[in-house]
Amino acid sequence: MTEDAMFDGYRRGTTDVNGVSIAWWTKGNGPPLLLIHGYPQTHVMWHRQADVLAARFTVVAPDLRGYGDSAKPPGDADHGNYSKRTMAADLIAVMAALGHDRFAVAGHDRGARVAYRMALDHPSAVTRLAVLDIVPTKALYDATDRVIADAYFHWFMLTKPSPIPEALIGGAPDVWLDMCFGRWAGSAGAFTAEARAEYRQGFATAEGIHATCEDYRAGETVDVADDAAALAAGTKIAAPVLVLWGDRGLVGARFDPLRIWRDYATDVRGYALPCGHFLPEEAPDGTLAALLDFFG
Repeated sequence: MTEDAMFDGYRRGTTDVNGVSIAWWTKGNGPPLLLIHGYPQTHVMWHRQADVLAARFTVVAPDLRGYGDSAKPPGDADHGNYSKRTMAADLIAVMAALGHDRFAVAGHDRGARVAYRMALDHPSAVTRLAVLDIVPTKALYDATDRVIADAYFHWFMLTKPSPIPEALIGGAPDVWLDMCFGRWAGSAGAFTAEARAEYRQGFATAEGIHATCEDYRAGETVDVADDAAALAAGTKIAAPVLVLWGDRGLVGARFDPLRIWRDYATDVRGYALPCGHFLPEEAPDGTLAALLDFFG
């Protein structure tokens, strides 16, 4: 496996939770820190920060259900088995199995959506939360215009009924991945060949493509409803929240991220980094410095 060199010295395992097997990598002896990847990646996206973080924290880097080496079950009728609530519950159970009942969390992209749902649903577990290059799911859908629809066209393509997007992407997965990394990154050369190979291996199967489509189908339906319910109830994230975004991407260009996140959390701070969407790989030093400063 390509990740062996990038995660050398990590203990690797799998934990069966909620009817699926979740793969994880862990290293370190300090306070627990959960690192959650986004689309279309795996835990490997943290390879430029993980070792330094593991010198101070007990790092746990899983593959989300539907991604990488974790199980990829078929979506159910209402897409609920790929909701961020379900994916968050997976990782709560993984962390508990590893002996971590309270921990800090950093998430990027889809992983950040899992992370903020985790903080809402399990406030006693999440001590601090960092969300990288997102605004909440409902906020993005509510603000969609021509510019957002063009930049985030995959949000609308991947949610179409199966097997339409699965067949289109499955016919040329390398073209799709090249588009994702090329279109959303703010600079060329951000991804190592080893990381790209790992992402492709985890994504480019019929099961993987279907699972990641289900992730977005849940986003459009169940996850938006869960966001709306939290807002209506006045439920906010209690843990301190760090918001980071790329200054060459859509989040900073079309939103006021700190203002929006204050609708969802009580203690919010953050800033932009000089990059596009993939902060940990495009701005590795800035991302690491921000995480070390925030998580202590």
